[in-house]
Formats: sequence, C-alpha cells, structure tokens
Amino acid sequence: MILGLCAALLLGLAGIAQAQGDATRGAALAANRSQGLCVLCHALPGQPTALQGTIGPALDGVGARLNPEALRQRLLAPERFNPDTVMPSYGRVYSAADAMQRVPVARQGKPLLAPDQIDDLVAYLGSLK
Repeated sequence: MILGLCAALLLGLAGIAQAQGDATRGAALAANRSQGLCVLCHALPGQPTALQGTIGPALDGVGARLNPEALRQRLLAPERFNPDTVMPSYGRVYSAADAMQRVPVARQGKPLLAPDQIDDLVAYLGSLK
C-alpha cells in the first residue's frame, strides 16, 4: 500500500515537472512574429525596441507579479481578465465563423498554440522576474 502511494506520488511529480515547460523554447516562441506573436503587442526583454508592441502591457517582471497558474489563465482566457481585450485565447480552437479573428485555413479547427507550447510560454513568462 505504501509502496503504491509512493509510486503514485513520484509519477505525479514527474507529470508536474513535464508540464512546467521550457523557458528557452518559450522565449523563442514569444519573440516569434508569426507563431507566438507576443512581441507584436507586448514589449519583451531583450528584443529590439523598434520590433516591440505597445498595445498590451510590457512583460518584463510579469513573473514577479503573477504565479504560473495566473499566467496560464491569461494565455488561455484573457477575456476573463479584460472583456475588451484584443488578445486571442491561445488554447481556443478558432473557426472561419469567428467574426473578430482572421483565421488562416490551415489553422482552422486547431488551437493557436499546442498545450506544450503554452507550458513553454508559462515557463518563460514566469522567469521574467
């Protein structure tokens, strides 16, 4: 019984470690102007000023202000925090019927970012202390 509980705990911790994502991949994704798109609207540390957005808040220090779960929720459902946001929900599946989004045919029926990419972005944003 105790051995079974220990094994379950270890497997659970392994799952948590895997779900944390990779901050290096997350940084590359955030700076990517055709996939993550974060830099189109936000200022990111280490990016040229001329290539940074000003529509959303600057992201330097966001990891000190928000915990990983809050960061994840802002990526998955930004409208919960600001109903007037233009930020897309990165985990939502968009279709051609979405009036406010121009969804390329190749991306229709798919989330903007895969779950592991969301994990990577959360890891990167969390590292911005």
